[in-house]
Amino acid sequence: MMTVKNQNQIALMRKAGIIVRDTLQLLEEHAKIGVTTKYLDELAYEYIRKQNAHPSFLGFRGFPGSICASIDNEVVHGVPSKKVRLEEGMLLKIDAGACFEGYHADAARTIAIGAVSPEKKKLMDVCKESFFEGMKVLKEGARLGDLGHAIQRYVEARGFSVVRNLIGHGIGNELHEDPAVPNYGVPGRGMRVFANMTIAVEPMINMGDKEVIFTENNVAVTKDGSPSAHYENTVVILPDGVEILTL
Repeated sequence: MMTVKNQNQIALMRKAGIIVRDTLQLLEEHAKIGVTTKYLDELAYEYIRKQNAHPSFLGFRGFPGSICASIDNEVVHGVPSKKVRLEEGMLLKIDAGACFEGYHADAARTIAIGAVSPEKKKLMDVCKESFFEGMKVLKEGARLGDLGHAIQRYVEARGFSVVRNLIGHGIGNELHEDPAVPNYGVPGRGMRVFANMTIAVEPMINMGDKEVIFTENNVAVTKDGSPSAHYENTVVILPDGVEILTL
């Protein structure tokens, strides 16, 4: 169910957002060649718990980690592992969430491990830039089709593809709430957004084809094996724009 938040609920989400922001910054500092994704997961758990919050992903639909750690052709849902060590040239996608006094925030970043190829650098840059293109059109009364179209148009004009069957979502007292928030769409179509709605906007884009498949562990990977990038923030809708809670 989609909910419009009151000011107290938004204040709690701001605190959760700061925790997520700082968690991601900490992990980016430690995401170096030779480090395991399980080590990053443990850092995230310890940091979030020290802030009197709980990792939103831990146990969510049976997920075993505090973060999703997805590499190269893994789009999302990568499971942290002691067996996976970061290597030069990888793109690491870290998705993290925190629940503070019953309210969630959720964000993701793509991190270059060492020196990456120019193509991978462009992919991660365009993914992040597409999020901010979407923010230009998002305000009270806008439609979700306007948001999705702005992201899609920016990405496709630069030669990349937008994943279709993985999308953003509402967020608040639940990690995933209505509405569904696609990264593609038709201007003027889709649900109108209201002031004080809170949503997680998360472009996921591929270097190759848009199609993804799912492993038996529910990790989403590109069907053609091409690299993917992910960038996400939790935002609250305002009359004249948005407030980004995880920056």
